[in-house]
Amino acid sequence: MKKRHKFLMGAGLVMVALYLGNASWIVGPPEGEMSVLSHRGVHQTYHRRNLDNDTCTAERIDPPTHDYLENTLESIAAAKSFGADVIELDTHLATDGAFVVFHDWTVDCRTNGKGRTRDHDLSYLKTLDIGYGYTADGGKTFPFRGQFVGAMPTLQEVLIEFPDTYFVVNMKTRAKKDARAMLGYVKEEQWAYLSFVSHPDVLGILKAEHPKNTYVSRRTTKDCLKKYLLIGWSGYVPKPCHNMHVYVPANLRRLAWGWPHRFERRLNKVGSRSVLMGDLGDHLASGMDTQSDLARIPKDYTGMVYTNKVETVGPALKKRGQSSE
Repeated sequence: MKKRHKFLMGAGLVMVALYLGNASWIVGPPEGEMSVLSHRGVHQTYHRRNLDNDTCTAERIDPPTHDYLENTLESIAAAKSFGADVIELDTHLATDGAFVVFHDWTVDCRTNGKGRTRDHDLSYLKTLDIGYGYTADGGKTFPFRGQFVGAMPTLQEVLIEFPDTYFVVNMKTRAKKDARAMLGYVKEEQWAYLSFVSHPDVLGILKAEHPKNTYVSRRTTKDCLKKYLLIGWSGYVPKPCHNMHVYVPANLRRLAWGWPHRFERRLNKVGSRSVLMGDLGDHLASGMDTQSDLARIPKDYTGMVYTNKVETVGPALKKRGQSSE
């Protein structure tokens, strides 16, 4: 047999072995059910044209179709009613040790207050109208002004109101002291329902005390995906992918070795789950937000589905009626 033929045969056998070793249909889905992760609960969406870090997103919301604002008790309750299993929320540490549930670094954009969120105490933050700055028509009308005075909750208020709900807590900080404050703020029985997104310095302190929880940073997400794309064909799950939510952009999902079921099984063995989000493009918060997106969710998928529009797609997702890929 000529050397070229031997090489081609060997290459063919390697390709077959890679295919069979990563074929999802051979193993089927792992045990468990799909979870719906609602980003910010039920909230006002906004257009992202010319968006940067200093853009006031409350001044560019889409025409409202509902009366909910992100990071409120009412928003969380509504998200659950539409089928959310997990809800992402944002926190800041106030000057008196309370963690408030609020997205922005400053209160200027959304409220009638001024200054950095973390520079105020809870008593001041509770006086603010958190719907004050929302407008869909360039400031001609403010549909939520006056309706959400005092509606900024604390994290403890959320956890007490929804004791059996899982939350992804986005700590908007790089300060290690905030991590130490969180360790003293959350009660022992509440930790089982929390995962965290933040800067690696913050997460390292939390993880040292609660190693079984799930921790995600932008850095670990990139490290996980890059390393898995390089060596995942072998079945090995690299350390950065352990005990975390692995966010998978929908347009890159087929690059994940073993997608979907073998991939999910591998993640589950190291304490992780995949999170299927929208396409990777101009922004990182893209979700599975339309009915047409649902066709891209694998049949019998047991990971998590990330959405900004739980009120639109949540009921369909909970029926488990997705089309198979």
